[in-house]
Amino acid sequence: MTTSLVDTDALDHAVSDLRAGQDSWAATPPTERVALLERMLPRIIARAADMAEAGARAKGYAPESRVAAEDWIGAPWALTQNVSALLHVLRRLAAGQEPLPARAVRERQGRTVVDVFPATGWDRLLLNGFTAEVRTLPGTTPRQVRERAGGLYRSRGRGRAPRARVSLVLGAGNVAAITALDILHKLYAENQVVLAKMNPVNDYLRPHFAEIFAEFTARGWVRFVAGGAAEGAYLAAHHGIDTLHVTGSDRTHDALVWGTDDRAEERRRDDTPLLDKEFTSELGGVSPCIVTPGPWSDADFRFQAEHIVTSKMNNSGHNCIATQVLVVPADWDGTEKLLTEIRAVLRALPPRTDYYPGAQDRLAAVRAAHPETETLGADGCRLLVPDVTDHGDPLITDEVFASALAVVRLPGTDPGDFLKEAVAFANDVLPGTLGATLLVHPRTEKSHSRQVDEAIDSLRYGTLGVNCWSAIGFLLGYTPWGAHPGHTRQGIGSGIGFVHNAFMLEDVEKTVLRAPFAPAPRGLFTGSPSISPRPPFYVTNKTALTTIRRVTAFTAAPSLAKLPGIFASALRG
Repeated sequence: MTTSLVDTDALDHAVSDLRAGQDSWAATPPTERVALLERMLPRIIARAADMAEAGARAKGYAPESRVAAEDWIGAPWALTQNVSALLHVLRRLAAGQEPLPARAVRERQGRTVVDVFPATGWDRLLLNGFTAEVRTLPGTTPRQVRERAGGLYRSRGRGRAPRARVSLVLGAGNVAAITALDILHKLYAENQVVLAKMNPVNDYLRPHFAEIFAEFTARGWVRFVAGGAAEGAYLAAHHGIDTLHVTGSDRTHDALVWGTDDRAEERRRDDTPLLDKEFTSELGGVSPCIVTPGPWSDADFRFQAEHIVTSKMNNSGHNCIATQVLVVPADWDGTEKLLTEIRAVLRALPPRTDYYPGAQDRLAAVRAAHPETETLGADGCRLLVPDVTDHGDPLITDEVFASALAVVRLPGTDPGDFLKEAVAFANDVLPGTLGATLLVHPRTEKSHSRQVDEAIDSLRYGTLGVNCWSAIGFLLGYTPWGAHPGHTRQGIGSGIGFVHNAFMLEDVEKTVLRAPFAPAPRGLFTGSPSISPRPPFYVTNKTALTTIRRVTAFTAAPSLAKLPGIFASALRG
């Protein structure tokens, strides 16, 4: 590798600082670790508006626009929520309690399940009707889950010194909070000090993160550096780096591990990597949204169309978990109604740009391959390909990472028959196992409970959202985030390992999220009662910016006095 243009002295110095500080972080007691997070929260709030504004301007819209709610959700709120989740667990551990309440771990049909959300009374109030459970690997018992949760901190109590290591986090360029959340996970769940290389696409966040992590940098536990692929490759191979975590594409992983020369494929085949270090990763894929036929009302079609469009258009589609393939029943009369509503929602959205590098070329390739592509926005993005039939189509085989949505129609008017087809398609045709979304009417789930349960059990994804975009699992902090287990470095797929995971659970197979099928008060009549209105992360929410600003302030410092303002804004959304 050529390093002539890389400032290796600065990178070496950053690694050296961390190696000097690793033992002091390992020795930092839980009470001080709690205090560090408590002092971090006000710094997040102090930088929140500037951080969100930087993201909005970089993506081409005004900080006061409705779209800017995404930058609040993807940066300050995600950070405050994840820090709060860690604090909830660490405070329990510091007080000598189990990290998980005993009632949270249970056995169901021979499998161990952990209820991780809601974790607090505030959770039940602010995200009423939203739940999450973690399903552990086959053979794991409830006792093992309880004993292994929070293992790093429980081993301290048994007099075992935790191991100190230096981790390289290669940051993502799309969602602002990703790099910061990976740092927190490495520090608090894996006991590693962190060298974070920012992605060039959002390096503008570096001064904000440096301030938020100021205490950690001052004590030699975190360092931030800039740079591109050359700097990343140099640091990955550095003798002072023990472990790596990367968010990006499988190509990034393979370039680091196997190289890019003409012997790369030979190395992969023989499993003789250039880089043989502990490596975790989150690498995306082609994510489906599966629509189960059922007794949907006109209001259901509109609400779920908003939901689907949100899962595609959030961050202009530049999400590793963005819905790319809408899987619908070919013979259900609701399919065309749903697509009509999706078109209407897409057309009504305010203009925005596909800002991520290469997006325009990828969208052009979609148009060239599909003359029938519908462009549903004057800005030239928001592409809908209404009937993809070839399983070798690039929209099926490659992550587009932009605002194009493919529709795949599968047989089966009966929900049970359709779900069998949809599960097989998602598991065996679509690449990637990071996340999937399943939409099912509560009455359909009740009348076809066995088939729906089988679909949920069978879908091989690290996060499955039932009536809930799976990306919500990225935000909550309590929900482990990563690919379904089974990938290897020779076939990396969507990656290896889980991050976030405030309860520090081991033996994770997947998280199953649930949300109300319909908002309040209509949910009372659909069988999904809750007090949750249209969620603030919906791209159609009119008051999202105000609501999420208020929710961010509340999450950092909960107070009953702040609730009326949140509810007043949320109910107008």
